[in-house]
Amino acid sequence: MAQEITLTEAHQQWQQQDAATVFVDIRDSQSFAQAHIPGAQPLNNDNVAQFIQSTAASTPIVVVCYHGISSHQAADVLEQQGLTQVASMQGGFTAWQAQFPNDTTGS
Repeated sequence: MAQEITLTEAHQQWQQQDAATVFVDIRDSQSFAQAHIPGAQPLNNDNVAQFIQSTAASTPIVVVCYHGISSHQAADVLEQQGLTQVASMQGGFTAWQAQFPNDTTGS
């Protein structure tokens, strides 16, 4: 089962721009376009296979959803596919946007 990462831990990893952590956002494309964590990649049924193939197994990955619930399941799926450093971010993008309003991007 994938681990959980707190909002603060996720933000610290995000701030380390040189860090290898990849943020993936599983929200719908319209929500992602409106606002997301800068540098986060959208992840959906259309691109998940390519993402898994092109990502090293040991790459640290933080999965972001709306409220930190569905990201658990998505993180588990990524782990089942062989990725070993996957975490679900507590609170999801809603909490990120509330706590770090200056650290979001979008239209």
